[in-house]
Amino acid sequence: MAELLSIKIKIGNREYPMRVHPDDEQRIRKAGKLLHEKLKAYRDRFGLDDMQDLLAMVAFDVMADKLKVEASTGQVTESALLRIQNLNKALDETLSTTDI
Repeated sequence: MAELLSIKIKIGNREYPMRVHPDDEQRIRKAGKLLHEKLKAYRDRFGLDDMQDLLAMVAFDVMADKLKVEASTGQVTESALLRIQNLNKALDETLSTTDI
């Protein structure tokens, strides 16, 4: 089993030590970087310095984006499932009327 890496991720004005699997390190660091960029964007856009307000706004924004992605993915999945069910029905009907 691979050793865990000790890293530090800066969120807002604090550093958080973490122990992560080497395969997850790049993803974790990217998440920290994106979070930092969103915090900075909200700070610049709204002129806020209160970290709790900034983190709340970023959390809300991220959750709204997540729900949007889930909704669009779910619609595609339901549509694909319906097409597969229709194809199966058509195949069943064709095979039941064909002498094989």
